[in-house]
Formats: sequence, C-alpha cells, structure tokens
Amino acid sequence: MMVWLIDLRIAAMNLIEHRRRTTLLATAIATVTALLVLLVALATGIRYTLIETATTLWSGHVNVAGFYKVTAGQATPVVTNYEPVAELVRQVVPELEQLVERGTGAGKVVSDDGTGIAVAFVGVDIASEPRFKSALHLTGGSAADLAQPNTVLIFEEQAKKLDVRVGDAVTLTAVTVGGVANTSDCRVVAIAHEVGILSRVTTYVSNQTLRGLYQLRPDAIGALQLLVEPCYVEDPSPLVARLRQRLAAAGHDVLAPDTRTPFAKLESVTHENWTGQKLDVTTWQEKLSFLIWPLHVLRGVSAALLLVLLCIVVTGVMNTLSIAVRERTREIGTLRALGMQKARVARLFLIEAGLLGLLGASAGALGGSLLSWLLTLAEPPVPLAVQVFLMGSKIRLALEPSALVYEVLAVACVTSAAALIPALRAAGRRPVDAMAHAS
Repeated sequence: MMVWLIDLRIAAMNLIEHRRRTTLLATAIATVTALLVLLVALATGIRYTLIETATTLWSGHVNVAGFYKVTAGQATPVVTNYEPVAELVRQVVPELEQLVERGTGAGKVVSDDGTGIAVAFVGVDIASEPRFKSALHLTGGSAADLAQPNTVLIFEEQAKKLDVRVGDAVTLTAVTVGGVANTSDCRVVAIAHEVGILSRVTTYVSNQTLRGLYQLRPDAIGALQLLVEPCYVEDPSPLVARLRQRLAAAGHDVLAPDTRTPFAKLESVTHENWTGQKLDVTTWQEKLSFLIWPLHVLRGVSAALLLVLLCIVVTGVMNTLSIAVRERTREIGTLRALGMQKARVARLFLIEAGLLGLLGASAGALGGSLLSWLLTLAEPPVPLAVQVFLMGSKIRLALEPSALVYEVLAVACVTSAAALIPALRAAGRRPVDAMAHAS
C-alpha cells in the first residue's frame, strides 16, 4: 500500500511540475466530459419527460384495453362491462397506485367555418385525475371545465388550424360501434401548449361526452390505465404477465402478446373472424414505441460525436506522454539503474495518466452539471420541430449521481488506456541506453 502511495505522490508531482502540459490535457478531457454529461442529461431528461408526460396523458404504465366486434368485419377499441375487469385488476396488482378510466376513439373536430382536422379522441374523468392537469401547460381556459358536459380541450396547433379560441363552438364527428355517423356539439374550454407529436393528433373530452358521441353504454370504456409503483415503471412486464394469466383464468378472452401499436392491432383485428370482446394487456413501451425513436437517434448521434472527441483526446494523451517519455529519459534511466522494475515504471506513467484523467473528468463533470442546471432553470424555448424530440416546449436536462460517477470513471479509464503504449515504451528502455542518451 505504501508503494502505491509513493507512486501516486510521484505522479502528482510530475503533473505539477509540467503545469502547462497538464492544464492543456486536463482542459481537453474536461471539455469532453462536460459534453458527455450534457448529452446524457439531455437524453435522461427526454426519457423522464416521455415517461411522465406520456404515461399521464396517453398511456398508463400498464394498459388493459381491448376490441369489441359486433360483426366479424368491424372492430371498435372499447372494453364493455369494464367494472368487473377493473375490480379484478385491483385484486391482482397490489403494486397499483392509481387506476385511470380512459375513453378512446377517432374522428374529426370541425369548426364553425367548416375547417376540420382528424384527431384521436381521449376521454378523461378530470375530477379523478389530478396528474392530468399538472402535466399540461395551458395558454387559456381551465382543464377543470372538462367536467362539464360537451366540452373539449385542444392544443395550440389545432386551435390555429381550426381558428378557434376558448369559448368557441366546435363539432365532433365519429362513426359509432354500430357503423352510424354521429356528431356532438362541444365548447372549447381550454387550449394547451404542444407536448410533442401526439398533441398534433389528440383531443381531450370527458368520458361522458365520448360515450354520447359513440352511443356507448355507461359500463363501456376505452382502456383501463394502471399507474404503478416507481420500481415497476422501467420494466412492468412481470405485472403484464400476471394480469394476462389472471384475466384468462377469470374467463376473459385475451389477445396474444403483440408489440405493435394500437392502430396496427385494430387493422389486423378487423380482419380476424370472431365477434365479441377480447382484452389486450400492454406496457407503455409497447403502446408508445413510435415515440421512443428520438431517444435512439439522440443516443446514436451522441455516441458518434463522443467517439470522435475521445479519439482526439486519446491521440493527444498518447502523443503528449510519448513526448514526456523522451523528455524524461534520464529520469527513467536513473530509476531503472536504482533497481526499479519495468512494471513499476509503466505503472508510474499509467497512474499519472489516470490521475490526469480523473482530475480533468471531475472538473468537466462539475462544469457540465452546472451548465445542465442553468439550462434547465432558464427553460429556453425551442422550435416546434424540436419539440417532437423533447416531448415538450422547454429543454429539460436530468442529472443522475450514479451516471456522473460512471462518466468520470469511464473518461479516466480511457485516458489511462491511452497511456498504455507510452508507458510500456518507457518501461522497455534499458538503463544503460537511457543513461547514455542523457549524457
């Protein structure tokens, strides 16, 4: 242990002795680390926003939905007689924190001047969903007014296309379960900021309004959305497997596992030869799989950029340490002549590089964390095109202490690895040659 402490002290003194070189390399390492912290924080922030927003507005952590077919060639995404299903869910999933009843459908919203847009209708019970109101940032009106009959909440871009404001009248049109076109006159009670791609095609109404539009009975619902304990959010598959088994044991027909989106499932179910009700149990990842691709794109771009930067840093470290080996030939020769083994000479250079990487990476992590905090605090607005990736109108960066530690250690390890060749080269010098070179 004492030998390692001595080697560490020698490495630290060498870094202090060559302050200019140390500062240049540490700055480069700190810059790469800070960029790594920012990119990871951005990806983490997007993921957190996606999970929090999407599982509040569009999906539960686990979803019990289904399809009802009056005839073999016509399917409707609805669960009939849902109360017994909801009661069974509460019994089977003790990890449940909240069970949300949501209506679903598709149709058009038409303004008074005849302008119409195709949307997906989502029914909510606003009185029992406090998270729903906190997940939206309104430009006008009140989401609480969705408790009133024949009311609708739309988003900014939809309001612009329809040329409507809070208080204006719109007409909802849809095709009922029986295949009949129906309409419902509603009042715009709230307009919300954009929250990603789904806000372009989603409109919120009360469950009561949606049942009236589709002429559904009070015991029909679009989906039961389960919000579960945080430890199951990333991987709710065990809960899904348990629910599938218990629902089937209770006599319900359950669709086979299918990772496709509900829209793709609806098309295939329509062509299947059966009638009646079949339930479908899915996770939020399956239902919103088309929203996760921005994370993969960001991670790919980040990895490519960081690979280039790390290659530059590695090259710089190798060249700098190679120069240091030549400059310290006399020192290396003296140490070898005094009996220091090759392994310890190599270890000295590796410790020096590792210490340099650790100091630079720590400074970079601190700077990147501070910058991430300032950006999140400032909440700079972003263009509409970028909001598709960010799942919101503001930039959010999230820092995880464990991720920061891994990032610092990873950069330090890469720096140490870059010093391996110069270190072996230094250790390979014979004392006689080194001393002769010094003279």
